[in-house]
Amino acid sequence: MKIWKLMLIVLMLPASGWAQHTLELEVVDHDEHQPLIGASVSLPALSLGDMTDEAGHVTISGIPAGAQIVAVKLVGFADWTDTLTFPLSSAIRVELEHAGHEGHHDDHHDEHDHHGHDDHDEHGHGHGHGHEEVLIAATRTSRSIDDVPTRVEAISGEEIGEKVNMDPSSIAMLLSESTGIIVQQTSGPSATSGFRIQGLDGRYTQLLKDGFPLYAGFSGGLSLMQTLPLDLRQVEVIKGSSSTLYGGGAIAGLVNLVSKVPEDERELEFMFNGTTAGGMDASAFYSEKWGKWGMTFLGAYNHQRPYDAGDGGAAWSDLPGVNRITVNPRLFWYPSERTKINFGVFGSTETREGGYMDALTGEIPAGEDAYTELNQSDRIVSQIELDQEMGDRLHLNIRNSVNLFSRTLELPNYRFGGDQVSTFSEASLSGKGEKADWIVGVNVRTDQFEEGEALADLDRSYQHTTLGAFGQHTWDPLPWFALESGLRVDGQNEYGWFVLPRVSALFRMGDKWTSRLGGGMGYTTPTVFIQDAEALSFRNVLPPNPAEVDAEQSAGVNWDVNYRTTIFDQISFSINQLFFYTRIAQPLLLESSTDFPGLYEFRTADGHFDSQGSETNVRLGYRDFHLYVGYTFLNTRRHYGDIDPGTGHVGGPESQIPLTPAHKIGSMLMYEVHGKVRIGLEAYYTGQQFRTDGTETRPFWIVGLMMEKNWKRFGVYANFENFTDTRQSRFESDFVSGTPSQPNFREIWAPTDGFVANAGIKLHL
Repeated sequence: MKIWKLMLIVLMLPASGWAQHTLELEVVDHDEHQPLIGASVSLPALSLGDMTDEAGHVTISGIPAGAQIVAVKLVGFADWTDTLTFPLSSAIRVELEHAGHEGHHDDHHDEHDHHGHDDHDEHGHGHGHGHEEVLIAATRTSRSIDDVPTRVEAISGEEIGEKVNMDPSSIAMLLSESTGIIVQQTSGPSATSGFRIQGLDGRYTQLLKDGFPLYAGFSGGLSLMQTLPLDLRQVEVIKGSSSTLYGGGAIAGLVNLVSKVPEDERELEFMFNGTTAGGMDASAFYSEKWGKWGMTFLGAYNHQRPYDAGDGGAAWSDLPGVNRITVNPRLFWYPSERTKINFGVFGSTETREGGYMDALTGEIPAGEDAYTELNQSDRIVSQIELDQEMGDRLHLNIRNSVNLFSRTLELPNYRFGGDQVSTFSEASLSGKGEKADWIVGVNVRTDQFEEGEALADLDRSYQHTTLGAFGQHTWDPLPWFALESGLRVDGQNEYGWFVLPRVSALFRMGDKWTSRLGGGMGYTTPTVFIQDAEALSFRNVLPPNPAEVDAEQSAGVNWDVNYRTTIFDQISFSINQLFFYTRIAQPLLLESSTDFPGLYEFRTADGHFDSQGSETNVRLGYRDFHLYVGYTFLNTRRHYGDIDPGTGHVGGPESQIPLTPAHKIGSMLMYEVHGKVRIGLEAYYTGQQFRTDGTETRPFWIVGLMMEKNWKRFGVYANFENFTDTRQSRFESDFVSGTPSQPNFREIWAPTDGFVANAGIKLHL
């Protein structure tokens, strides 16, 4: 009898080893003991994972018997990781501490004493508050940022709140202090701005809101200044070609602004801000979910009086006068557990005027005309999206947006304006397997601009339609290796067909090392709305002729290595090193016309230009102190026209792309007690740049200090931006020359407003 029992046990051993088991997990806030929605729960070695539901619960099946590593991650909370032995005797309860503190779990039977990791986002930026792991929306998968083969940088949580304190009226500050991104002001009087990623002009980057392309064309120069940060949950930056999912224009990369969505707990926030430069901002955000319905609402009024930071002489506005009203309601409907529908309307109206201060204040000298720039713009956007789960592994997404934008630009004896209507429609189907994710889809983009009061020779009106089909596949063949590949085919009504492949690979080299290598191709089609034309206020700029100019096409590659560890069990340390190269063929140039004197025309250069360099990000954390240092090396070169790579001219001033500094350094030292107090000291260095005429600028530093104190329902903050008063007018006496009626503005390469302090209050009700 004993022999039969022994034989039965032996026969059962292999069966137990191959049995599939289930993990039932509950994730709650350690301080409030409230369920945490959307926490990422994964078993990395098995490529299994899911997110917690509205009750903080998650169930994962298909787990073999034996010891398995389980990881739980959520934005703003410290990571929880432990080794559990399956099968489990009961459900597991995990209590996450806020980032920077310890986390633990309680399974009601066995006590596992495990502390949360402090390994910061390996390719995010900011000072960090523990490991702020995030789920990435831009890659259209349900993966966390650590598991996406594409290199993504994420700004989230309290870092967004910090930048909102610095400037609640726009996202310009949020992007300008990021490694590898330059915010380039294109007009002194109007303060219109674009941004460059890795030295490439703004027309090579897509700016998205929740995956919708809204900010381009005629609105491009105003988009950064008109986009509010208060309702943002996350900002995702992908550097390098990202055209597979979102189409042409993402040559340098894309920035995806991810909005907050309603949760069971109501969020109601009011913010009031004032500046020493005469600025005032009043903003409100509301979010709540009840039953099968939810809603968010953003409303804001932003005011800036014309401001001159100069030291006497002819007074010109360094900040224009601005009055802007913004409203953005969104309605969410959850008819079933598998269906989500949301609809939103965004509306804004803005008057922006800068120029000669006496003209702006009504004190024009007798007998003199004075130069002013007036921008009147209005925007209405509708968005609708359907998310439908089809079984356990398939997901259908249908979305549409319509963007109506009207803008009028008035200068003395000159007026330019028009209406732009752009639409975006897409249907996609995605699937998730045990070791692979995929998505396929089709979309249609239209862009129509109708110029008002157009002259016969200068009518810049156009109508573009682009049809696209795309596919992307993400595969995890090995625990230490993941591969993402994609292909897009676009057909454009004036510039033909484009085939855009892309591939990225993730290598996990132990617990402390990871590396990503990726590359792809992109394109952008010509319009009159580029930064060079914006700087001319579009005056005397001929429209691009599709018969004479070509679409710009690119190829690029990125490679990064990341290391993170803990020193003496107290100091968190991470370093990320990125190398990049992008080559753009058939670049579009805006030059003085040889056939039409006094006008500017577009032409396709006979050659190419490239951008290459590196980014280094280092983070240190010790208790409530965090230090962040980022360095960018940038080398952007023209290889066309009379620049001959074999003559020695390459490397000289005439071949360097203007206003792209070779060296930039950003640093921040932060002291923070979570949810109570925050004090930060920032310093940013910009190296020498070349102007368009080949002359060099001087390097400069910008130093700032910010402070914030929070209570349960109330917070106060103060920010002293650029308290060294660094500004271009202090470096160049002829920054603005000429007369009040006929001024000459030099290229802008440094801040124009100098030292500005702001302070405000926040109410959390």
